[in-house]
Amino acid sequence: MDSIAIIAITKNGIHTADLLKKYFPSWKIFVPSKFSEKGKDIEWFEESTALKIKELFESHSALVCIFSLGAVIRLISPYMKDKKTDPAVVVIDDTAKFVISTLSGHLGGANELTEKIASVLNAIPVITTAADVNKTIAVDLLGKGFGWEIDESSSVTKVSAFMVNEEKIGVFQDAGEKDWWLPKKDLPKNVHIYESFNELVESDCKGFLIISDKILDYKEIENRSVIYRPKTLVVGVGLHWDTEKDTIREGMNFCMSKFKLSPRSIAKFASIKKEADVKGLQELSKEMNVPIEYFDKAVLSIINIPNPSDVVQTLEGTASVSEASAIKASGGKLVVQKHKFPPNLTIAIARRTD
Repeated sequence: MDSIAIIAITKNGIHTADLLKKYFPSWKIFVPSKFSEKGKDIEWFEESTALKIKELFESHSALVCIFSLGAVIRLISPYMKDKKTDPAVVVIDDTAKFVISTLSGHLGGANELTEKIASVLNAIPVITTAADVNKTIAVDLLGKGFGWEIDESSSVTKVSAFMVNEEKIGVFQDAGEKDWWLPKKDLPKNVHIYESFNELVESDCKGFLIISDKILDYKEIENRSVIYRPKTLVVGVGLHWDTEKDTIREGMNFCMSKFKLSPRSIAKFASIKKEADVKGLQELSKEMNVPIEYFDKAVLSIINIPNPSDVVQTLEGTASVSEASAIKASGGKLVVQKHKFPPNLTIAIARRTD
């Protein structure tokens, strides 16, 4: 979490806030000015608590409120919008006996924050999210720590309900990190792994979790499926100094579509290190929030590739840019060999195996 605000409105609350600040020095404490004391690392506010809560709710990734749960709910309720955007809210009672996950427990991280705070305060964590109390898979969080994305979220609530009600859930995975469940813990009894996609579709499962970087034909089970996109694909780009962003995007999308790969699974772009970065690739990287890894021509020249080019050798000092950089950056194998988009672009795609 980028920014966490502690709000205290009593003397006991200020004491608890000071204690938290010792463990979490980057957190900021906000207290009404009527309690103002010199020398304390606290931001004293003049406005009402209601106005301050509004400001902090809209500007911070998490709020830690040290006062009654009912009061907190009344104060934040006008500003709650969506679990994807609302900040985490944690409530601590005035004597610090209980730490309560109140809002955005999963996606916002309030559950994790509650456990962390309770640990340092020697308090009781109160978490009511069904997946957590039942010790089962939190469908909306699966793979989050690895950077996985959910393709389309409309089925998440439905499949989550199947999960916590112990309905039969099928899982198929052909890409991405394998250790997505708790280490040394057995999967919940209602969760079954299938080795092939066809076996999954033909099973009698109520809900489905699909972990893949491929575009699979899951229309038959679409409204009961959650599709996870692990970051497994590296797009190698051979280009000229004037190759534009839209040209790169169009070439990339063509290859993705032709080979039925998901753009959500792109982990990075890879290319040759030039005297100056190509503006078009930089712009696309920023727009898609996908990093770029560059390699010297000496590094690329020793990569074994299927489609060497004399022209590229003459221009760049290596027989390959797109294929070689994709292989090098992924540590894996090509899934899309070099595609040419004259006059100034080549695209190749490799899959990470780490």
